[in-house]
Amino acid sequence: MATLVKLVQPPSLMAFTHQPWQQHQAKFGELLKFRLVNPIKTAAQSSSSTSSLEVSQIKENFSQALQGINRGVFGTTSGKKSEIQELVQQLESQNPTPDPTLNLHKVDGCWKLIYSTISIMGAKRTKLGLRDFITLGDLFQIIDVAESKAVNVIKFNVKGLNLLNGQLAIVASFNIDSKSRVTITYRESTITPDQLMNVFQKNYDLLLNIFNPEGWLELTYP
Repeated sequence: MATLVKLVQPPSLMAFTHQPWQQHQAKFGELLKFRLVNPIKTAAQSSSSTSSLEVSQIKENFSQALQGINRGVFGTTSGKKSEIQELVQQLESQNPTPDPTLNLHKVDGCWKLIYSTISIMGAKRTKLGLRDFITLGDLFQIIDVAESKAVNVIKFNVKGLNLLNGQLAIVASFNIDSKSRVTITYRESTITPDQLMNVFQKNYDLLLNIFNPEGWLELTYP
């Protein structure tokens, strides 16, 4: 059963799936799992099992709702947005961790973005070359609880440069602000390789403005 996390940087909503680490590299196709600790059934556990089935169905509906919208970053219909928002709220109502910042180990690791209300449309998309020349690849957030650090990694593919692959990495630090919220402070950013920086240099501030995590982050379903 996949765990979804809602990370909010006003006014954006983002959903991620967990990517387990091995030698600091993400392995795809495997999601964070839950398991029952005590196999003995009680009335409370029966209720818990029912709740788990409900959560599993909500996540399945959520996954289906995301099909064909490319994470929502290039826009989607108002009806689809409302459907996704409703499913997110249903999932949040089943939150198993009421004090997430006291249990940050649950969000430690690498997370792959599956949905966001970040919008790259119109002039923004044209200026960044994200219509035909450049393809937006996977987006990750790497959370290092021990170092109080978060790194946003945005993958790109440039068709006109011999299919050049590269990435933007934005490093930020975080501090616990409440039982469910942390504040995010931008530290630095890098683009690799240099050829990709040459492509984005003119509109680098725009690129950072879109993907910079600075602000605050609310964990509503870790």
